[in-house]
Amino acid sequence: MNMFVDQIKIEVHAGKGGDGMVAFRREKYVPNGGPAGGDGGRGGSIILKVDEGLRTLMDFRYHRIFKAKNGGNGMSKQMTGPSAEDTIIAVPQGTTVRDLDTGEIIGDLVEKDQELVVAKGGRGGRGNIHFASAKNPAPEIAENGEPGEDHYLELELKMLADVGLIGFPSVGKSTLLSVVTGAKPKIAAYEFTTLTPNLGMVMLPDGRDFAMADMPGLIEGASKGIGLGLKFLRHIERTRVLLHLVDMSSEDPHQAIERYRKINKELVNYDPELLKRPQSVVATKMDLPNSADNLAAFKADLATDKTLEKQPEIFPISAVTHQGVQQLMQLTADLLDKTPAFDSESHDKELVAEYRAAAPDKKDETDFTITKDEDGTWVLGGEKLIRLFKMTDLTHEESQLRFARQLRHMGVDDALRAKGVQDGDLVRIEKFVFEFIQ
Repeated sequence: MNMFVDQIKIEVHAGKGGDGMVAFRREKYVPNGGPAGGDGGRGGSIILKVDEGLRTLMDFRYHRIFKAKNGGNGMSKQMTGPSAEDTIIAVPQGTTVRDLDTGEIIGDLVEKDQELVVAKGGRGGRGNIHFASAKNPAPEIAENGEPGEDHYLELELKMLADVGLIGFPSVGKSTLLSVVTGAKPKIAAYEFTTLTPNLGMVMLPDGRDFAMADMPGLIEGASKGIGLGLKFLRHIERTRVLLHLVDMSSEDPHQAIERYRKINKELVNYDPELLKRPQSVVATKMDLPNSADNLAAFKADLATDKTLEKQPEIFPISAVTHQGVQQLMQLTADLLDKTPAFDSESHDKELVAEYRAAAPDKKDETDFTITKDEDGTWVLGGEKLIRLFKMTDLTHEESQLRFARQLRHMGVDDALRAKGVQDGDLVRIEKFVFEFIQ
């Protein structure tokens, strides 16, 4: 069964940087050679890249956790460890990326081959060649690699179409799309036949072409999630021109105007900007008996509607007999030529923010936290503190002393004393426990 997946949640875990090395030159005839430990390599980042061949997010249904490789460790003779390759994840054009922890939209992938780094790999740890000084010419200090970033993301696909077909269920959207493009949507004589958007290319004799999307049918209350609800509405945000299809075959002459108003009301409730898009009214099923009379009643109702700033153009067609279809496509192409491309992006521009990793040395509320376990052990946490801890090589005493100085410089010692810590109290950082000494 052909399923359309347009929203998915994934985990991305970038690679850790390689550890720096503690090493010394051991060469014949070179006494006191000095430190020679190399740096670790960079961890792999995770990058989303647009693949024009993809149309859905189906590939993510059974693969939602992505992990990049770690960088190689530093080596002796000042050799840097190898950097890990980045992990490239292909996504369809029109994918919006949201960080689930912050709720922020971190990227909008709409261009061919566009890339977005969603998890940055950690830098490699420095070898002991970087810590030599006049006071300590042979340091036994090296850094572990920086942890890679972890993020929980939501990918949402919004179809990229120049023209969107909107209207109540069963007004003829799928039929029109099948007539003017090579798309083969499911067509049947019952409402909600179309449960997923369909996309096709319209090719005109004069050489012009445009993408047209047949959107799932709207009903009253869709902007609040009723029926297909937001599953439909998110896909018209990018369309430049809307063709509003209205069924003229009903036995009730006023049904057309009522449904026309309800659709526009749902658009306003979802996003008022949508009504600023060029919109043409397409009167469908004009080959049926009541259609001509109903069209006349529809035009009369529109003429008396004082809420409209200007009267929309109305194009009567019959997709079954092809009456008026070619003229409608020509007029739609003319309208697209007059509609700036930036109109289709106006809604997203307010939402999209460029992804920026926090500066490693930026001091904020997450530098460190202090809590106390039930057994009396003090627990240190916080983004910056944990990063420094993970980058400390605890197998060497000099590295431990350096970490202690870093904590003191951050104000951790003073904060612990302010909380009431006493000599001999146990302090824990993740699984590492030590004794506090004044």
